[in-house]
Amino acid sequence: MGESLWFPTVHEVGRKVSDWPHIDERFIEGRRRHILEEYHKISELNKQEATILVVGAGFIGVEWATELEYFFPNLRLTIIDFLPRCLGPLPDSAAEYCSEYMHAAGIKEFYNTKYDEKSADFWKKIELPGGATETYVCIGVKASNYFMPSCVLSDKGPGGGGWIHFNKYMQVVKKPTEGGGLWGDGTTFAIGDCNLGCIGEPPNFDMPPVPKISYPGEEQAVHAMVNLNLMERMYNKPGASPIALQPTWWPWGAGMFATSLGPHDACFVLAANHEKGSGHMVNWWIWAALQKEVIETTKIDECKNRPIGKMIWHFVHHTPVNCWGKGICFPRVH
Repeated sequence: MGESLWFPTVHEVGRKVSDWPHIDERFIEGRRRHILEEYHKISELNKQEATILVVGAGFIGVEWATELEYFFPNLRLTIIDFLPRCLGPLPDSAAEYCSEYMHAAGIKEFYNTKYDEKSADFWKKIELPGGATETYVCIGVKASNYFMPSCVLSDKGPGGGGWIHFNKYMQVVKKPTEGGGLWGDGTTFAIGDCNLGCIGEPPNFDMPPVPKISYPGEEQAVHAMVNLNLMERMYNKPGASPIALQPTWWPWGAGMFATSLGPHDACFVLAANHEKGSGHMVNWWIWAALQKEVIETTKIDECKNRPIGKMIWHFVHHTPVNCWGKGICFPRVH
């Protein structure tokens, strides 16, 4: 079901087959208990000087491996990926920086390596002939759109499909084999990582795939709200001239990646887009770690409805010009 430590198991279909059925993560107390349980488990592994394998050297895998190394220094860590280096499509400068950090921290790296837990040759290749005490799989994403009808869910895509089809106005549509028209009355929108992430078919995308990270989800929410407001104005003024909905775009902020390397180091990539190796590492070391701390602190401040966080993040989503990514090709609508 794609169950992960990094988000709570809340859907009924997921809870039925959960690896931790004794914990009810629909409630914050259940989530707290699960985090505490995992902490004690890792603490015991640290006492045993256990071997830990992290599968997947994208930014999630790199962050997890380096956090484990910092807080549980007795663990013997190995990270692998089937790509030739860590951080997947991000620029070489960021990948080299993270790889140098992991090498200095004693984390073994193996690339061009496919995970095959049943193969003795695989374990020998990564210098763990006896296997790993614990394995954390940090690869890919999995759709959790069980509540939507199959006519709007993709037959392909990351994790095997199951993503919501949407149009350039962020409205939910039926999949191409079902005609591709609006689902319902057009008042249902799909934003963030629940949607397919792209519009059109490769290689002729109307909008190339957008990363399934937090910023694009927030930006798409703003886009959807613009169109909701336009629709409300039309509904409240019968007989008025139709108002054209505003199209979405590839948000420039989708190209920002801040990768933590423990609590006191990080690297920050700006201006990446859908093309492999794009973007630039513009901040690193303690300054990037402080930058990420500021991002997290102000975001929580905004979520608590406090003025400083609200002002900062209002500006983030109302910048007058799109400087990076694909947004420069389109006018702002908010």
